Amino acid sequence: MSRLVPPTVSIADRIDNSPVGALQISTFAICLLCLVMDGFDVQALGYVAPEIVREWTITSAALGPVFGAANFGELIGSLVFSMLADKIGRRPILIGATCFFGVMTIAAARAMSVGGLLGLRLVGGIGLGCIIPNATALVGEYSPRRLRGPLMMIIGGVGFTGGAAIGGLISALLIPRFGWRSVLYFGGAVPLLIALAMVVWLPESLQFLVVRRKDRANIARWLRRIDPTVPSGPDVEFVVHEENREGVPVVHLFREGRGPVTILLWVVNFMNLLNLYFLASWLPTVVRDAGHSVSTAVLAGTILQVGGTIGTVGLAWLIGRLGFIPVLTASFGVASVAIALIGQPVFSIAVVFVLVFIAGWCVVGGQPGINALAATFYPTYLRSTGVGWGLGVGRAGAIVGPVVGGEFMRRHWSTRDIFLAAAVPALISTFALLALRIAMARRSLRHADSDI
Repeated sequence: MSRLVPPTVSIADRIDNSPVGALQISTFAICLLCLVMDGFDVQALGYVAPEIVREWTITSAALGPVFGAANFGELIGSLVFSMLADKIGRRPILIGATCFFGVMTIAAARAMSVGGLLGLRLVGGIGLGCIIPNATALVGEYSPRRLRGPLMMIIGGVGFTGGAAIGGLISALLIPRFGWRSVLYFGGAVPLLIALAMVVWLPESLQFLVVRRKDRANIARWLRRIDPTVPSGPDVEFVVHEENREGVPVVHLFREGRGPVTILLWVVNFMNLLNLYFLASWLPTVVRDAGHSVSTAVLAGTILQVGGTIGTVGLAWLIGRLGFIPVLTASFGVASVAIALIGQPVFSIAVVFVLVFIAGWCVVGGQPGINALAATFYPTYLRSTGVGWGLGVGRAGAIVGPVVGGEFMRRHWSTRDIFLAAAVPALISTFALLALRIAMARRSLRHADSDI
């Protein structure tokens, strides 16, 4: 008598061949809200800084370390808790990090000194560092293959830059009526509400649950919300077409031929975030020092972010048709030229604005593409670690960028020389992506040979 073979259900095939449904849309919406509040927090302190300077009677320079503290905290959070997410799951880390970040932001609203504010921003940044890697991973793991890259980019990029813009609007409404602390209270209360929504509606990654052999009942329940035809019963076997590896996740970033790709992704992250934070921090000041009005200088900084928001969508569309490496390589090559030209004295301010928009499109809009590229390259058991460590190394660039810009200003470099120097990181990113293409091709060829 022949034995019945238990039905096998491929998680990837079911997600790829099903329309995007209510479960995925709610998951994407919650991840988007997390990223909006991440962007809100990054910019909120900049909006309230003038009021803090006035109330505490300090110099603007005294807040410099406070601005860097959150980035340093995010570096720690990206490195440490992205690995933990690949061990215990995306969902608990996202919920815990969002709660922690909300509580610490509320605590920062009660700070009474620069030292106290610095410490709270540093610790709170650890929670923020967990959000982008895990939200990006979760969006990718609930997206059908045909939409995976564009969805990760658009949700990540538009969420973050949209949150930064919303931070300005909220600050403009709250500060005149309730003071600067109200902005931080708002920035802490909303994440706590988002965390509550996560507890109720956010699912765990199905691929993660299968790879880690956890919670078969929830796998079936969540998967049936994507595809109601999924068979049920204790004999159903859920599978993903990849293996699990035990041990320290970051070590596996360098195994099975992934080492060269990992290093090159780190180089691109470091260089691009250095460039992004350099431009975001110093572009208005450099434009002002070049003899333009304050309003013109502020407009230049705004155009950079607008270019990044539109660029995220444009690059996502191009990547969906041409692939990550060709589009990102061309993007950073164009960025290096545009940034170098910004400081040329022969151009009118209208031309400068066009160049700033292009730089924003390529640099700010390119960062979600780097995150999405990492998320598609690494397998499930390494995805959060791969994205998180890339961003963690990138955060070091985010810390270095404003410091380097300040040193250029201290040495009285000309506008032309400052932007020529700022073009170098984008040029390095271009060559790193060319090398990345070769490294990925060699790894694919090596693995194809090993399977013969």
